Amino acid sequence: YTLGLRRASMVVHTACSYSKVAVHLEANSLRNQESDLALFGGVKILLAPNLSIKITKARMLAADGRCNSFDATANGYVRSDCCGVVELKRLCQAIRDGYNVLALIRGSAINQDGASARLTVPSGPAQGAVVRQALINAGIKRQEVSYIEAHG
Repeated sequence: YTLGLRRASMVVHTACSYSKVAVHLEANSLRNQESDLALFGGVKILLAPNLSIKITKARMLAADGRCNSFDATANGYVRSDCCGVVELKRLCQAIRDGYNVLALIRGSAINQDGASARLTVPSGPAQGAVVRQALINAGIKRQEVSYIEAHG
């Protein structure tokens, strides 16, 4: 309202994946010429202790307070407060406007894991499928990937 924005405005709440889903939706909006600029922000503040108590009892949190993804010593995850805002533009507009371009989004994909062993256990086949779809959407082969950013 205050900024006078007129295009799509929405709330994305997909638990741990909301930032990735928002980037996917924004990138597609830019590709499809539905918008010229995309902004998204998120805030996570852990105020209520009830969930932390429940997941501690379920032994989901890392006992040592460290998240050791892809490591044999991994023993859970770590929760924290966070906030951030990201702006996306088409490359030609960013260059024209004198932006310091930090990254290009060649392609992305989203899906849902479906049923798995437990709520916190990811589905390997579903996650493999979404990575393959992202590579197809980007028009690149897996051998061309030199960096990934993973959950956790």
